[in-house]
Amino acid sequence: MYDIKTILDYVNEEDIKFIRCAFVDIYGKPKNVSIMPHELERAFNYGIAIDSRAIDGFNNGYKSDLLLFPRPDTITILPWRPREGRVIRMFCDIKYPDETDFVSDTRKLLEKAINYAKEFDVEFKFGSEIEFYLFKATEDGDKTDIPYDKAGYMDMAPDDKGENIRREICLMLEEMQILPVSSHHEEGPGQNEIAFRYSTALEAADMATTFKTVVKMVASRNGLVASFEPKPIIDKPGNGYHVNFSVNGDYLKYAIEGVLTHIKEITAFLNISNSSYDRLGKLMAPKYISWSRENRSELIRIPAAKDNYVRAELRSPDPLMNPYLAFALIIYAGLDGIVNKSNLRNPVDADLNKADSSLLSKLEMLPSTLEEAKAIARKSEFIKKYVPKDIMENYLK
Repeated sequence: MYDIKTILDYVNEEDIKFIRCAFVDIYGKPKNVSIMPHELERAFNYGIAIDSRAIDGFNNGYKSDLLLFPRPDTITILPWRPREGRVIRMFCDIKYPDETDFVSDTRKLLEKAINYAKEFDVEFKFGSEIEFYLFKATEDGDKTDIPYDKAGYMDMAPDDKGENIRREICLMLEEMQILPVSSHHEEGPGQNEIAFRYSTALEAADMATTFKTVVKMVASRNGLVASFEPKPIIDKPGNGYHVNFSVNGDYLKYAIEGVLTHIKEITAFLNISNSSYDRLGKLMAPKYISWSRENRSELIRIPAAKDNYVRAELRSPDPLMNPYLAFALIIYAGLDGIVNKSNLRNPVDADLNKADSSLLSKLEMLPSTLEEAKAIARKSEFIKKYVPKDIMENYLK
């Protein structure tokens, strides 16, 4: 935890030449504006003005000014920039000119969910497993349809050509104080996965946002293009963002039921593109609303683990989601189950990829299209309660 004075001293002593004030739009796409060191103290005290009109979901009417206030506790060096004249980055709070919170700041929305859960003495922690494809690039750096390799699940070099790319990604993340726990080749050709240990909800969302930037940066430096699209190759496994969540105390079973209860309502925010629904229900991606232990065909599985490592893994989200908004909705859904002490439904201990119709017909299904997911969200009192109107309108239009 750093205060403003510590950051200002650090910038002066360590030859920092640029400060990137970072934030995300409502869909989780990273944005930033760079300022010089002599502007940093003003940024902390008065904010840096931006024009909201050109940012997705930030339309603030004819009064388009918003202010970015850097958060000292989020400082990190950008290791891909030069060592001399270094560059640092801080995530920012987004505020109106009167310094009230901007309603579509999804990072602040997640903070509010965290604080709301604390009122019930509940804390959620999150871990991420994020998949991506590597494709060869054209001379201009554009994506081709040619995967970087033809390796399969957990294959090794030389079949796995992504090994050095993943290594470079992990080392770069480590320089930024982000610690992956594992990395490997996934099932699809050119497909990879990197997983992170659980942390607080805000830290986990910051990590995921930073991770996607680093992956794209490292891929580009190696003449490749990284794709987080849910279904970049139509007949191959899709990219998932498996969200692991745990809860303090003996609340996990209630939280799981809360998520299962509200999953159809929040799917439009976890799976935001048409290609998201090309992935669901195919090649290990879930389709039915169910849970089980150690069973990867379920929507929620409880991985084999003991003590503090016991968690639930939600397998439907994909990497195009905004992790700040997604984690907030998972917290609210889980908390609803906890507050109401919702009894956890019976597990479905079967391989749903091979189960017969007599079992499957008894299970509720996730929305099968984006339009169906949007229609469910529009009618949801749960969504209306926790998602600001401006964000709802942009996601569901």
